[in-house]
Amino acid sequence: AAGGPPEQPPGPGAFDLGAQSGRWAAFQERHRLSCEEAARLLLDAYEYRGLVKHTGGCHCGAVRFEVWASADLHVFNCNCSICTKKQNRHFIVPASRFKLLKGADNLTTYTFNTHCAQHTFCKTCGVQSFYTPRSNPDGYGIAPHCLDDGTVQTIVTEDINGKEWEKAVKEHKTIREMSKP
Repeated sequence: AAGGPPEQPPGPGAFDLGAQSGRWAAFQERHRLSCEEAARLLLDAYEYRGLVKHTGGCHCGAVRFEVWASADLHVFNCNCSICTKKQNRHFIVPASRFKLLKGADNLTTYTFNTHCAQHTFCKTCGVQSFYTPRSNPDGYGIAPHCLDDGTVQTIVTEDINGKEWEKAVKEHKTIREMSKP
C-alpha cells in the first residue's frame, strides 16, 4: 500500500513459498507432517540423493542412530590391536550424515595411544555401534552389523593393515576422503 510501512522480509525460520504455498500445505496435510518434518524430508531427499537412511544401535537399544550412506557398503576390516580384539569392521561417513537419535548419556568412550580415535560404546550392553576413527576424526566409523535389517544391499570388505597404521593410511588413496560430504 502506498504510504504504508515497507514490506518486511519473513523473520528467521519463516519463508515465503509464493505460488507453492498451497501445494506445501496439501503435502503436509496428506502426509500428516509438521512444517519441520516436511522440510527435513525435502532436505534429506535433496542433500542425500543416491543414499539411503540406515538406522541402527546397540544390543540393548539404549543407543540408536541414523546414518545416510550407500546401500552398497565399503567396509574396512582392520587388524590393529583394538579392532582385532573387538572384531571391529566399519564403514566411514561424514559427521553431517550421522545423527545420534538417543543414548548420548548411555555412551562411554575408550581411547589409547594417540587418543585421537574415540571408541564409544554403550554402558549397558558394551556394544560399539559407531565410533570416531583416527583416520577420519571428522566422521564416524559405523559397524554394519549394528544396522537394522532391510537397507543394506551389498557389503564389500577391504582389509587394512592397522598394525602399520601410519603407512596404511598414507598409502590408501581414498580413506581420508570418506568423511568429506
